Amino acid sequence: MASDPQIDELAAARRLLVALDFDGVMAPLVDDPSTSRITPAGAAALERLRALPATWVAFVSGRPLGELARLTESGPDALLVGSHGVEVSIRGELADVALTDDERARMARLEAALTELVTAVPRARLEHKPVGFGVHTRRVEHTELVAPLQRAAREAADSIGGFTTRAGKDIVEFSVRAVTKGDGVRMLRELLTAEENAPTTVLYAGDDVTDEDAFAVLEPGDLGVKVGEGETAATARVADVAAFAELLSRLATAREASARSL
Repeated sequence: MASDPQIDELAAARRLLVALDFDGVMAPLVDDPSTSRITPAGAAALERLRALPATWVAFVSGRPLGELARLTESGPDALLVGSHGVEVSIRGELADVALTDDERARMARLEAALTELVTAVPRARLEHKPVGFGVHTRRVEHTELVAPLQRAAREAADSIGGFTTRAGKDIVEFSVRAVTKGDGVRMLRELLTAEENAPTTVLYAGDDVTDEDAFAVLEPGDLGVKVGEGETAATARVADVAAFAELLSRLATAREASARSL
C-alpha cells in the first residue's frame, strides 16, 4: 500500500496526471471482457479527482480505443491511450493510425494463421485490434493446450516478421507498431506540461507485464502503483482493484484538502 507521505506528496503536486490501466486496476478481471466495468468506489474516486483544479485522469490500456472509451464511459474531454500506445484520443481528437500497405499485408497473413490456430483450441479467442491481434486463453478449460497455442502463435508471427510480441495475463498480443504504454504516458505528460509550460507529476497504476513499460518512464516525484502480485518496477503495491479504489479515494481527499489551502 502506498504510504500516507507518498499520497500527500502527490496531492500537493502543482499539476497531477492520474494515468490508469483499465482491466485489473479499475475493473476486476472477468471471463467476458465486454462486461468489464469500473467499480462504484473507483468511479466515485475518479469523479472527485476530475473535479479538482490542475488534475487530469487518463486511461492507458491494451484495449482498442473505441472499446476503451465505451467501457470507461469517457466524455469528449477524455484523455485515452489504447492498443498499448498506438491509438490516442486527446479531448476528442484522434491520432491517425494510418497503416501502410506492407503492414496491412502482414496483418492479413497473421490473421489467417492465428485464426486457424485459435479455432483448434476450444474457448480460445482471437481479438482483432487496429494494428494487430490478441490471442486470449483465459476461458480455455484444457489448460495443457495454452502453452502450445501461444508457442505456435509466436512462431507464426516470427515467420512473417515485423511484429512486436507482448505477453500479458492470459493473452499474447502481436502488433505491427513497436510502441508501448510508456510511450503513451510520456506523450500525455509532455502534452499537459506544454499547455502551461509547467511540470506535471504522474501517478500510474497497472497490473500486468505490459504496464512495466509505463513504470519505467516515471520520474522522481511520480508514483507507480502495481495492483496485484508479480515482479515490478513500481514503488508501491496494492492487493487488488478494491484496494486501489481506496488509494484513489485517499488521494482525492488529500488533494481536496490541498486545494482548499491554496
